[in-house]
Amino acid sequence: MSGSELKFDVNTELAARRTGMAFQRTRLAEDRTLMAVIRTSLSLIGFGFTIFQFFQSLRERDYISTAAAPRHFGSALVGLGVLMLILGILYHARFMLSLRRLRRSMAEDGLIHAETAFPVSLTLITAFFLLAIGLTAIVSMVFQIGPFR
Repeated sequence: MSGSELKFDVNTELAARRTGMAFQRTRLAEDRTLMAVIRTSLSLIGFGFTIFQFFQSLRERDYISTAAAPRHFGSALVGLGVLMLILGILYHARFMLSLRRLRRSMAEDGLIHAETAFPVSLTLITAFFLLAIGLTAIVSMVFQIGPFR
């Protein structure tokens, strides 16, 4: 092997490693995007539920005669938070599946090593738990059943 062939192999190896690390950075960036969606959804769900419960409590104590408008507004905020979370999860899953397919294709072509793990995102698992809580809250608010009534 000549010096130029060795240099080419080293450069090719370094490029493959940098590309492999770029996939990890992209995966982590997508996790951060989902975390932003979770934060916003949690804020909407929490604020909407608080508004709903506050006006529900005022109506039960006869401080106000009707609380329909604020209760509907609170329900709408919770619904918006749940909808946003569903869309964020769907976008995240679609993006990650696409990234995995591209990574697998590049590994098969020998362009990257793909030796590091590409695990399921803990952020995605957290998003599913928050979605379950949000759906439970909206069902409790609308039908007056469940743990959050």
